[in-house]
Amino acid sequence: YDTVSTTFTALLGLIPSGLIRMTSAALVLGVIRLSKHQTLVQDIYCIEMLARVDVLCLDKTGTITDGSMTVVNYIDLQRGKYDIKKVISNINAALGETNSTAKALENYFGVDGSEPANQIIPFSSDRKYSGAMFGEDTYIIGAPEFVLKSSFEKYAAMVNEEANKGYRVLCLAVTKQDLSNSKLTRAPKPIAFILIEDQIRPDASETIRYFRESGVEVKVISGDNPVTVSEVAKRVGIASAENYISLDGLTDDEVYDAAMKYTVFGRVKPNQKQIIVKSLKDHKKTVAMTGDGVNDILALKEADCSIAMASGSDAVRSVAQLVLLDSSFASMPKVVDEGRRAINNVQQMAMLFLVKTFFILTLVFLTITGFFKKFSGDGSFPFTNPTQLLMIEIFVIGIPSVFLTIQPNKNRVSGHFL
Repeated sequence: YDTVSTTFTALLGLIPSGLIRMTSAALVLGVIRLSKHQTLVQDIYCIEMLARVDVLCLDKTGTITDGSMTVVNYIDLQRGKYDIKKVISNINAALGETNSTAKALENYFGVDGSEPANQIIPFSSDRKYSGAMFGEDTYIIGAPEFVLKSSFEKYAAMVNEEANKGYRVLCLAVTKQDLSNSKLTRAPKPIAFILIEDQIRPDASETIRYFRESGVEVKVISGDNPVTVSEVAKRVGIASAENYISLDGLTDDEVYDAAMKYTVFGRVKPNQKQIIVKSLKDHKKTVAMTGDGVNDILALKEADCSIAMASGSDAVRSVAQLVLLDSSFASMPKVVDEGRRAINNVQQMAMLFLVKTFFILTLVFLTITGFFKKFSGDGSFPFTNPTQLLMIEIFVIGIPSVFLTIQPNKNRVSGHFL
């Protein structure tokens, strides 16, 4: 009986009992703390990935900017030949879209349904324009490069001049082509350029500075003109914001290679966002991705840690591991700090549990080698009953581990748990 009891005590002492329970408690505590910062955790283990993030991919709209847009002005290219306000108000009524761009156009140009449309072309992230047909004329509104096709070069300098001011430029054009297949076969005639300004979040600069000081690289991925996105990124202090590229027309391999070379990506399609995230991961980066639209879903599922805005679509919220309930990018530093606190404390706590394991292992080794025979006749293992380890369990491990779990710790996570 004594031999069995002593052996059982030694084996029990070697097991870091309670480690899994305390680890789970630390993560649960992290979930509770994050809820106080208006953050819903849908996958408890994403807290560790969040703590290890070294690259953060952002969408400009809804993250750096607050999602609201304002039409500042428009440039009439045909010198009054067309009633710009009436044309766009008719398009607004025909399309009936509810996105932020449509709302900005409605606020500035109004909604006039007096002239019903024969046909409408809904917006697509692939073609990057929408439109409507009135009589024999089809009016197209969207990104200048995609609307004007080969004739864009004639207006590139004008568009870039406005983009350098931070404006998003839309082109209104007219054509008599049959667009039943929603594809432009030749360049339409441009009528006007519409200048839209994004409202930058007041706390965006401070948040970006936090990530820069924490050693987290920030990359901006957007469907807008890269010049415009770069200018907005500069305003909020993103490092190397002038290092931008347009992904329009690039192959998947070229997009993959560009991921590590550039900071700002413009004219990005949904599948290209996924390729960028995959490339970063393949280069041993731990990637967090934020998004609010369905075109972000592929990239969110690919990222190590996916973060959605509550103001985004239901589909995005369902696939994201974290949801910012207040849709505020300013919550991100608190979220990252909480992830670091949880994981750093778990690692320290694990080492404390292993102290007991190595202590008992040392005693077992000394017993086997006969070291204790110098002090007692039988040289048996010092602990003969599991209850004798109770004081060690309580005062050396139990109570200290509780304090280790709850202490603040914002240090960047390094190394791996094992």
